[in-house]
Order: sequence, then C-alpha cells, then structure tokens
Amino acid sequence: MVLNATYEPLCVVSVRRATILVLTAKAEAVSDGEGILHSVHTNLPVPSVVRLTRYVKVPYRTHIGLSRRAIFARDGGRCAYCRGSAETIDHVFPRSRGGLHAWENVVAACAKCNHSKGDKTPAELGWRLHQVPAAPRGVAWRVLGHRTPDPRWADWLDLPAAPAERAEAA
Repeated sequence: MVLNATYEPLCVVSVRRATILVLTAKAEAVSDGEGILHSVHTNLPVPSVVRLTRYVKVPYRTHIGLSRRAIFARDGGRCAYCRGSAETIDHVFPRSRGGLHAWENVVAACAKCNHSKGDKTPAELGWRLHQVPAAPRGVAWRVLGHRTPDPRWADWLDLPAAPAERAEAA
C-alpha cells in the first residue's frame, strides 16, 4: 500500500512497484512484509507499506464502482432477505419496473429468495431487508474497493477490529 507524505492512504501497488519507489528514493518503507529481496549489492526487506517522500495531490473519485464482487463484499456474502449464503445479486425494486442499477437498489441474494421474489418488491411479498442497501463509505473502500486488506494495513485504513481482537479488548 502507498501512503502520501501525510500518511494518507493513496492506493495499493505491487511489491515490485513499491520496491522501485523505495530504491529510487521516491518513497520510504514504513512497514515491512514477509521476506527479503536480494540483489548483487543489496538486501531489502519486502515493503508492505511505503510512504511517498513528497506530497501528491490526488483528485479522488466520489463514487465507488458497482460490481457483483463489490456487492458481495458489502453484504458479507449473505442474502439480504434470509441471511443465507448469497449466490446472485437482486434488484430490490425490479429493473423491469423502473428500478435503477445502483448501490441503493442492488443486494446480494440466495438463489431461492431471488427466484421466489421474481418481479415483485419485498413489500409486496411481506419481506423485509435485514439492512438498507447503500453505497459503501470510508477510506478502505476508496483505496481497496472490494479487495481483502492486508492486516498490516489496519493502522492506516481505520478497519474494524477482527472478532478475536475485540474479544481480547473486552
């Protein structure tokens, strides 16, 4: 992951790109990953997080792209109707009836619920959503999208604590 000079997360890059940034003095390693890179003259720990040495102004996109994988990540892989394992996506207000393909109208669903719902709204069936669908927010979604974050990035992404960490804190 690449941090701006102000320690603000910018993006995720490959190990090769992070190493080149460190070797060309455009960035410094803040956190090391696993392993060591060897060359004829130098041994360098694999960088996990690098910080740019100069501030870069970045115009951020205000919206996060809608994709099937991102819907599953937002909904935790669970059906919005029965909380079972999700296999498909569903438009809460059907597209055939004017529903939009937007974060606020798309949820993850199991095949059974999706088939049973058909071309109706949850209200017409007497169903309720366990969560109101909305566009994801936060630094982690802006930087990572639907990718799974490396645990070593938690300090910079304001990630929620893992269940084991919450138990230890209590």
